[in-house]
Amino acid sequence: MLVTVTGGTGFVGAHSIAAMVSAGHRVRMLVRDPSKVERALAPLHVEPSAVDVVAGDVTDERSVAGAVRGADAVLHAASVYSFDSRLRARMRRVNERGTEVVLGAARRAAGGPIIHVSTVVALAPEPSRDPSSPARPGTIDERSPVARPRETYAATKAAAELVARRHQAEGAPVVITYPPALLGPHDPNLGDQTARLRDALRGLMPLWPAGGFPLGDVRDTAALHARLLTAPDATSAVRDTATIAPTARTGSAPHAACDAAPAGPGGPETGRHFGPGRYVTTREYVRVLREVTGRALPAAFLPAATMIPVGLLADLVQRVWPWHIPAEYGAIHTCAHAGRPAGTAGAGGITPRPLAETVGDTVRWLCESGHLPAGRAGLAYPAPALVR
Repeated sequence: MLVTVTGGTGFVGAHSIAAMVSAGHRVRMLVRDPSKVERALAPLHVEPSAVDVVAGDVTDERSVAGAVRGADAVLHAASVYSFDSRLRARMRRVNERGTEVVLGAARRAAGGPIIHVSTVVALAPEPSRDPSSPARPGTIDERSPVARPRETYAATKAAAELVARRHQAEGAPVVITYPPALLGPHDPNLGDQTARLRDALRGLMPLWPAGGFPLGDVRDTAALHARLLTAPDATSAVRDTATIAPTARTGSAPHAACDAAPAGPGGPETGRHFGPGRYVTTREYVRVLREVTGRALPAAFLPAATMIPVGLLADLVQRVWPWHIPAEYGAIHTCAHAGRPAGTAGAGGITPRPLAETVGDTVRWLCESGHLPAGRAGLAYPAPALVR
């Protein structure tokens, strides 16, 4: 099977390509900068001969059309994932416009599944007072409505989610995946989650918002994407509901794409799948860091409500401050309001790796790649077996 992949030089895209090549598929990459391909794929042992590279941009209709022409399937993993407020214009261009262009072109050209990589923050958790719903408060599943967040990253991914659901409702073979926050080795661009773990080990995060978020291993999400290419039930998991969460639940949507999307039940049966992972509290997260590294890592946990104003102020300052401030409003808000995937949320039959394994592998990679001094890794570097 020939699979066109966008975002292949990113964390999710690169690992997904490795999983697809391992499964015997051929890959065609659409990339803005071909010079980044080797750096992204070589650590994952993907041979250059296993991929074709097409230079282009996901917002350019002509280059996208050329990249998907003749493909049997498409994985749209291109996305700007960051809570850095300086990137808001780029997020709107890539996450919203890019999804519209890629899914439209893929629908016209590809005969097989079109996998759109969404995120759990695009979904609105079950409200705490809804007697008509059998779902537990605070949970999300494949039928959850699309959220209406204020934070830029979440808002642009929610808008992209509505684009994907519109195609599903119209009968296109679009498959949506919802990866949790992801860690793991070989993060080509040192994304927000990996950088946050590094900053915690560098002692830059003594304060944490109470709460939690879904967390998983990038290699497990990559395995899910490879499986969905040939899974017979990939596009028939749930009845489509392109509903939008009420404004009162999560705030007003800042983009017209949310208001223009179809509402209410409709469309054919379509596939939505959660990436393997588990919900962890911030206390659990820090505890695992301590266990893996053997370090004390002093930390205080404050109510998220008291930290959100700090995050909002940090976002305003960040727009003019040249160095990154590790106190983003989006990260704090996510810890306070992230939904817990329900027990019925499917993960493609893939069992998530133990969190300690994922964290340990991430820490070791940070050291090996020069992003973290070995002394900050404690017992995790070198490998525990060698330490003993």
